[in-house]
Parts: sequence; structure tokens; C-alpha cells
Amino acid sequence: MSDKTLSHHQRALELPKVLAMLAKEAPCEDCARLALELTPSSDLHEVEHLLAQTQDAHMLIGRFGSPSFGGLKNMANAMARANAGGALSMRELLDIAENLRVMRSLTDWRAHCEGVQTCLDDLFGAIFPNKYLESRIHACILSEEEMADAASPALHDIRRKMRAASSKVREQLDKLVRSPAYQRYLQDPIVTIRSDRFVVPVKAEHRADVPGLVHDTSSSGATVFVEPIGAVQANNELKVLKAKEAAEIERILFELSAEVGSFSESLNRSYALAVELGLIFSKARLAYTMKASVPAVNEAGKINLKKARHPLIDPKQVVATDILLGYQFDTLVITGPNTGGKTVALKTVGLLTLMTMCGLMIPVSDGSAVSLFDHVLADIGDEQSIEQSLSTFSAHMTNIISILGEADDRSLVLLDELGAGTDPIEGAALAMAILENLRAKGARLCATTHYAELKAYALQTPGVENGCCEFDVKTLRPTYRLLIGIPGRSNAFAISERLGMPAPVVERARHLVSAESTRFEDVVDKLEQSRQSMEERRQEAEAMRLAAERAAKEANDRLARMERDRDRELEAARVRARDIVEQAKRQAHQLMDELDALRKQKDAAEFSLKAAQAKAELKAKLRRLDDLADPIKEQTDEDYVLPRPLKVGDTVLITSLGTVGTVISLPDSKGNVEVQAGIIKTRVPLTSVRLTAAKKAKPARSAIRNVASRATARAETSVDLRGKAADEALMDLDQFIDQSLLNGIEEITIIHGKGTGVLRTAVQKHLRTHPSILTFRSGVYGEGEQGVTIAQLK
Repeated sequence: MSDKTLSHHQRALELPKVLAMLAKEAPCEDCARLALELTPSSDLHEVEHLLAQTQDAHMLIGRFGSPSFGGLKNMANAMARANAGGALSMRELLDIAENLRVMRSLTDWRAHCEGVQTCLDDLFGAIFPNKYLESRIHACILSEEEMADAASPALHDIRRKMRAASSKVREQLDKLVRSPAYQRYLQDPIVTIRSDRFVVPVKAEHRADVPGLVHDTSSSGATVFVEPIGAVQANNELKVLKAKEAAEIERILFELSAEVGSFSESLNRSYALAVELGLIFSKARLAYTMKASVPAVNEAGKINLKKARHPLIDPKQVVATDILLGYQFDTLVITGPNTGGKTVALKTVGLLTLMTMCGLMIPVSDGSAVSLFDHVLADIGDEQSIEQSLSTFSAHMTNIISILGEADDRSLVLLDELGAGTDPIEGAALAMAILENLRAKGARLCATTHYAELKAYALQTPGVENGCCEFDVKTLRPTYRLLIGIPGRSNAFAISERLGMPAPVVERARHLVSAESTRFEDVVDKLEQSRQSMEERRQEAEAMRLAAERAAKEANDRLARMERDRDRELEAARVRARDIVEQAKRQAHQLMDELDALRKQKDAAEFSLKAAQAKAELKAKLRRLDDLADPIKEQTDEDYVLPRPLKVGDTVLITSLGTVGTVISLPDSKGNVEVQAGIIKTRVPLTSVRLTAAKKAKPARSAIRNVASRATARAETSVDLRGKAADEALMDLDQFIDQSLLNGIEEITIIHGKGTGVLRTAVQKHLRTHPSILTFRSGVYGEGEQGVTIAQLK
């Protein structure tokens, strides 16, 4: 395909307008130029790679935002001069430093996109930021007109001397302007500069009273600017220093330019990679604007566009449509009234195919497929050529003849109003012959027409399918929906009637139409009515299905929410119970230690017995507290009745103490029975003992939730360790991790600052061996970057 023909078909399908939209997304001039120069590719592997790049950029923008390419400039000519030994200007060096900053920001941005691998990683990895050269330029050059004093020791020394010489001149002239002897000769008591030399303004009539050199005169002639004789030597010294300064600045520029020249190859390569990435991310941003997706690509001529939208039509007005070609049929004949959307459907197929071949995501739903073609040939619109004095029909035929000569089995041919502009009978016959010729070559065809003969041809010919653009006769407006498998009606009679055409005229027209045509239109009419009825039922069924799916999803979400709430509350209850038990244990052990100390001080047997009894009671209470740690309690049988009267020597369970003992005396008048439990003798109520041999089976566990509210708990998710020594910081970190585990927190943020990195290294080294840490990572852009560490708790 020649460039001229390709350009003609691209214009017909409006691909240049889409590329212009892409160029507007480009971050720099070179990216915009590449966008406008994009050409479709028919190589499957190349297109798949281009689409994968665009899709990965689309994903990265969605997750991490778009990288910044602002400031990129093509400095190839400047670097070529530098490589040849020339000196660059301060503006050119600053532009090169800005390019280096952009390249560094790109590599830093990609480094922050942790945990994601893409096909763009090779491009990012091949960029050479060169932080050294960037810093060197910025350290030497403050602006395009000012070199920094620190650019070189010699420049620093020259400027120090210049400041001293300038101060000396000003001091001499200040004495002069303050001198009463000279003040009456001066126009103003000030010191100014003319021709880079310090001068004083003297009244013209007193020129002879102030000895010195005249450097300038005011526009009115009333003032002359005189360099007094006493300041000439100091001004000369300052002039010499300024010349040395200019020479040193020029030397520094040559030195910086030589360094740029030594890196020119890597700088040009990195710039080209940055521009390529800029184009890829421009494609991704355009995809977000179009709400586009990546289609599956093939070379089998199969096109399946789901909810396709023409990208150049206002998104608020465009109507999504489904287009199928190359599966059960290779030719689609679209019929319908004017302004019904036939041409838009035709352009949508061709334009989305070309966009895919350029590596662009297209505005379709997921699951769409696009075939790649060597030739995408289109005859669309009014191609009348005034210069060649061709009629509309002649212009169409000239274009179609060219298409017939180029088309093959790797071609997509789009023909608008095929056969129009001439006698209907001859035009229809010629249209069928053209379709048969192109089908014989194996091309994929999509054509629009008004001819009823082509509708019948599509019905009778295998591999050819009818399609129509839906039209609502009631409202006299097209819906712009493409319906495949149904021939379109002209609707001329119905439209005329609704617009007010007299009934006799319309009826006469119906009689004039051949009986065969009338029967065909009636069949189409009945088919359309049946289709509309089935479409309504399908929409009702679809609405019911969606409602059922929403209800099921809501029920599942509610169930999942309830399960999560239950687990969360149970865990909170267990944590709270453990805290209570641990606190009680600590207090109890402390009390037992105190009792042991008192027992050592008392030798009386009675005191030892009481101490042992108290110790046993405390242990029993601790066992009961352990039971409280589980919020699922067992219900006790409060209606328990002894199966027989107790006897001395019976083994019983003392429920109040949670221990087993032996009855040593029968119940007294108050209902208390004396029981021996180890070395302890105690009296307990008869209702608190159970015969172990006749103990009733435990009743089924009943879940009694004893959950403490977490609303009163204050759970922090971040800890700030900045300003602390490593040992102190790690102790605070351990305490914070323990508290977070008790509060049920899954992710914590550790703020350690950037600084020298010592504290960050100590924290992350500690986290690697901490038994409660699952994983950890450094913060990303928006989280604090290297100044924080995000940790997941087990």
C-alpha cells in the first residue's frame, strides 16, 4: 500500500483526528510528533507488544498515578556541538540538566511502583539518570544569565576581588558626593554606572569644576556623567577583573560542555527512551479519556466489537453498538434510512481496527476482538472531484476500481452507499458484482446500501449477512443501534404518512410498488415486529436476572459482613479476657508471695493452715479466671440434686473451688459439709458439692457472648520514632507492636524519617526477625516514601 493511498484511507476513516487527540496528551514536542506519525502495523507480535505496553501503562496510572515528563527538550544539536568541542550556553546546559532531572524522576517513580512487573521495565531500566552531571550543572549555573561563585575557586576569588574593588570605588565616590566642596556641582548626590564604570552626575555648566572623564550626557544635556580622576585607577582595576570573570565563566562553560559531550551518547539514548515512554503513557491517558479497553487481536479476519463507540463523537451522545464480522459470515450489508447511523457504523469498524494496529486501546467493552489487515480500504463519503470533472458516481467508481486492484485475503474493505448515484437497477447489479469480486479475493467486506436487491442478495448468499440501523417510526428518529441478521426497511411510506403526506398519495405509491417488493417489505416488517417483541422480553429477563444477582450479592455481602463482625468481636472478647486474667494472675501471685513471706515469719500450725487454705482458694479463683478467657462459657446445672444422701468418705467435686475432695463429716444444721481437699479442710455449702460417681453429663455448650466493646479502646496505627536512639526506638517499637496485636490491628506505619538512614536500617533489620511481623515494605509516593516503613502483622 502506497503512502498516498494509505493517507487517503486514513483520512476517510478519520485516523488523523484520533492521532491529533493523542498528540494533545503528549508531554513534549517530540512525543507529539511521534503521535502524529504513528502508522498502523499488520505484524501480530508487534501489535500485541504495543498493546501490552499501553495496557501496562494504563494499569500503572490507575494504581500509582501518571509519571511526570514535563521539561523534556530535544537537546541533540547542543550535545553534538558539545561532543565536537564547542561551548554550550548556560540556557542549554540548564535544559540538559532538566532532561536529566526528568529521567531521574522517571526511574524514581518506577522504583516506587513496588510489587508490579510490566513489559515497560526494560525501557525504565535502560534510562541513565546521571545524578552527577545534573548536580554539577545546577551547582555551577544559577540561571541562564548567572554563574554561581562556587563554580570554580578562581571565579570565587575573582568575584571577591571585584566586590572589594567595587567597594573601594564607591567609597571614594561617596566621599566626593558628600563633600561640601563638590555638592553644589552635582545634579544629584548619587553614584551611578555608565559603560561599566562608576560615575557621578555633574551639572553641565560645572563640568570644568570636577576633573575627570565624561562617559555620558543626559538626553536634556543638563547633566554629564563624570568619572573623577581619583576613581579611574579603581575603575580600571574593576574592568580588568570583569574581563577575567568573563574569561573564567567561558572556561567553566567549556569544561561543563566537555563533560556533557562525554555523556552525549547515553544522554541521547535516555532521552529517546523517555520520549518513547511519554508516547506510551499518552496512549494510556487517552484510553482513560475514551474509557477504552484492550481487544484480543488475531490474523484470521475476525472482528467482534462489543458496545463499540466512535471515539470522535461526543461521549454524551454516542450510542454503543455491537458489530460482528468474519465468524459465520465474511460480508455485512447494512441498510436503513439516511442519517440512521450506517456510515458511523462503517467508520467505527475501520477506525477501531486502525487504532488497534497503532497500539491504541479502543472504546469497546471487554471481550472484544479485532483482526489485523495488510490493507484497510475505504470508500466513504462524497468523493466528487471538481478538478477531474468527475460526477459523484464516477468518483466512487474510480476509488472502488483502485480498491479492487489492491484488495486481497488480508484486506478489510469498507464501502459506503455502494452503487449509488446511477440508475437503481444498474447500480444494484454493479454493487452485487463488486461484492462478488471482492469476496472471491477473500477480503472482509462491510458495505452500506439502500437497494432492496442487495438485501435479497444477502438473504440468499451464504457468507453474506444483512444488518440494519434501527429506526423508530413512532418518533421518526433513528436509534443508531446496528442490528445484525435483519434487513432494514426504507420506511419511506410510514415516514411520509407521519409527516402529513395525503393518504391517497401514499396509497397510490403502495400500489405502484411491485407485488414482490411489497411481499418482501411485509416479511421484513413482520420480522422487525417479532424482533422488537423478543427484544422487550429479553430486556425484561435481563432486568430480572440483574435484580436477582444484586439481591444475591447483597445477601452474600451481608453474610460475609456478619461473619467478619462475629470473628472480630470474638477476638476482641478473647483479648480483653486475656488482659483481665493476666492482671489477676499478677495480683494473685504477688499476694501468694506475701503469704509465703508471712508464713516463714510465723511458726504456728494454725497460721500455716490458714495460709494454705487461702492459697488454695486463690488458685481456684485463678482457674475460674482462666475459664473467663474464652467468651464461650458452659452453663451449669443449677437444679442439680444429689442422687443419695452423702456418706463420710464420698468423693465429691467442690464446684466453688473447682477441686475434688473427700467428705469427712455429714452436713450440719446450716447445710454445710466438711470436706478434706489435699491438706486443706474446709466447710462448703451442700449445694456446692457433686458426687463424682453420679455426676450428670455436661449439657450442650451454649454460646454466651461476653464481648467487650472496642469503641472505648484507642488503637493507634502509627508510631513516630524520629529523634530517638536506635535502642530506645526498638524498645518503643516492640511495645507498640504488642499493643497493636492486642487491639487487632493488621497493618502499622513506623515513622523513622529519612536522615542518614541509620534508624531506618535498624528498624527494618529488627522487623526481619520479629516473630509477629508477616511482611514489611518502605512507603510509596503519598505515604512518606523512604521516611516510613509499612508492616503487616501476623
